[in-house]
Amino acid sequence: MNAKIILGIDPGTLLMGYSLIEVRASGIALLEMEALKLSGRKDNYERLSMIHEKVESLIREFRPHEFAIEAPFFGKNVQSMLKLGRAQGVAIAAAMRAGLPVTEYSPRRIKQAVTGNGNADKQQVWKMLQQLLSLTEAPRYFDATDALAVAVCHHYELRSVIPAATKKTKAAKVSSADWEAFIKKNPGRVL
Repeated sequence: MNAKIILGIDPGTLLMGYSLIEVRASGIALLEMEALKLSGRKDNYERLSMIHEKVESLIREFRPHEFAIEAPFFGKNVQSMLKLGRAQGVAIAAAMRAGLPVTEYSPRRIKQAVTGNGNADKQQVWKMLQQLLSLTEAPRYFDATDALAVAVCHHYELRSVIPAATKKTKAAKVSSADWEAFIKKNPGRVL
């Protein structure tokens, strides 16, 4: 298997987490994990421009094959949701302009994929990521570890023989042939 590079983004208007992983047959390697800190004193449109420029810069530097982003959670503050949606939109636009396939994951799905618990807290997610990737140094912001979790979740989804549910279909349909192929391919994962 050739190396595949995945760019994971945790969108935000003041902090945008980003992470890049390289996936090979031998495992997952961390290439970059950081957060773009944006000043609250800057105009919102200026911050959106900086997010777009940062994502474009990461794409130019690392040449990822896949782009995954955390979908916004639904909160009560409509203005915050609007700002977060815009931040997510400009990051997605940069990826689309570069021709990358874009995939969104809910926060719950990301936590489930990384820890096995959709209700895990940020500390639990980080501890599991440390174990999975043999990481020792903690980043300054959990937004960066959230972005790493997005990238790792996407890697797991790409490996899965079970297709992820889409907005059009409430649940993925899996045939017995899919299960048989999964069992043959992953004998150690079946009890």
